[in-house]
Amino acid sequence: MPKTPVKKSAPRRASARELVFGDLWEFDPAPETADPKLKKRYDLFIGGEFVAPKSGKYFPTISPGNEAKLADIALAGAADVDAAFQSAQKAFDGAWGKMAGSERGKYIYRIARLLQDRAREFAVAETMDGGKPIKESRDFDVPMAAAHFFYHAGWADKLDCLAPGRRVAPHGVVGQVIPWNFPLLMLAWKIAPALAAGNTVVLKPAETTSTTALKFGEILQEAGLPPGVVNIVAGAGETGAAVMTHPLAAKVAFTGSTEVGKIIMRSLAGTDKKMTMELGGKAANIIFDDAPLDQAVEGIVNGIFFNQGHVCCAGSRLLVQESVAATVLAKLKRRIAVLRVGDPLDKNTDLGAINSREQLDRITALVQSGVDEGAEMFQHACKLPAKGFYFRPTVFSGVTQSHRIAREEIFGPVLSVLTFRTVEEAIEKANNTAFGLSAGVWTDKGSRILKMSTELKAGVVWANTFNKFDPASPFGGYKESGFGREGGRQGLLDYCKLI
Repeated sequence: MPKTPVKKSAPRRASARELVFGDLWEFDPAPETADPKLKKRYDLFIGGEFVAPKSGKYFPTISPGNEAKLADIALAGAADVDAAFQSAQKAFDGAWGKMAGSERGKYIYRIARLLQDRAREFAVAETMDGGKPIKESRDFDVPMAAAHFFYHAGWADKLDCLAPGRRVAPHGVVGQVIPWNFPLLMLAWKIAPALAAGNTVVLKPAETTSTTALKFGEILQEAGLPPGVVNIVAGAGETGAAVMTHPLAAKVAFTGSTEVGKIIMRSLAGTDKKMTMELGGKAANIIFDDAPLDQAVEGIVNGIFFNQGHVCCAGSRLLVQESVAATVLAKLKRRIAVLRVGDPLDKNTDLGAINSREQLDRITALVQSGVDEGAEMFQHACKLPAKGFYFRPTVFSGVTQSHRIAREEIFGPVLSVLTFRTVEEAIEKANNTAFGLSAGVWTDKGSRILKMSTELKAGVVWANTFNKFDPASPFGGYKESGFGREGGRQGLLDYCKLI
């Protein structure tokens, strides 16, 4: 009797839910192998040379990805800051102040090319020191920093075109303080226009991310920039205060928190120093029911998660029209569930490390406040590395305007979702904040985009995209997000005086 053939069952396929919410396929590690060429110790950059601090004090800089010590950083005191300003003033009174714009432009071009030549080295150093994924440092931070130097080099011999009918002149010595979220890019935003306008500079990077700024001193030496034109001093708040209040500073530029910005403005009240401030933000990303939803979700992820929420213009408030809110939230959860959190130097990583233990503690506290105040939390259920400062991508729904997470700047991968019904309600909710740095609008209607762009109280309004930058486009805020612009013709004018 013939045997009945046994029907073999096909291997069970994973459901769509399992593919999205289950374990991700494990990728082989793909670490960036470029040598960051870090030194064990970084001195201050004053007068074209690396010099030890007068106090002899140094502080460690820690890699947030694994909590390992990277280097010792010189701690600048008041005497070091004064030496930097004296050097900058000497350079301004000397060769740099008398140099033709076409010659200044050559130096700035040279800096841009050298930064390009050492791009991978600087990208790895930026990631190790700041915790952001190597993809972001490599593909955005370093190329955009070089682009700012290229752009402003082109302006150096065309300053007479800045203000038709008026002549421009440099302020003199400029004191600058930059934050930890984009160390090299913020340096370029500050230094490039200052040099193009003919100023000299004393710059202080954030104490947790001083490495690439001090490495940048090596590029200045290689470019042959005259001594004293750019000086870089490192330290904490006391060092920054000394830079901002130094009597030789004709202009100061600060990027950082609103609270510190207010302190600086109070300390400079009654002086004749010129100021520009780029402060905090709580950007609204607004999605209408006719928007390309998949594209919008990618814009949301790019605006708040790929950079760990470490940008002041991060779209940390998501306003969704009520009729599509459930759909957008479902798509967003599916997208977040496949993000990879881990080693910042791994090319597979989407979210790297939080910059410091202090910042991680603040994020944790604010997220807990969201839970305590009744918002519904969704977190990516991923495994975090055993060492380092990491936080899971987090989305809160059921958020109201009164929640702390909807009002306060978090600087972490945390998104608050609110809903609206009408255009007027969206504008009211978007503007109901002390900040006014940026916003995003997602809709198919051009007329609606134009209306929103005129009614939103934000320095930058993106249309069907988010976090797009160009050196020729000015960036800055309103209200407690500061004043003045960086980038473009308007940003360059802030480094000039009209005569």
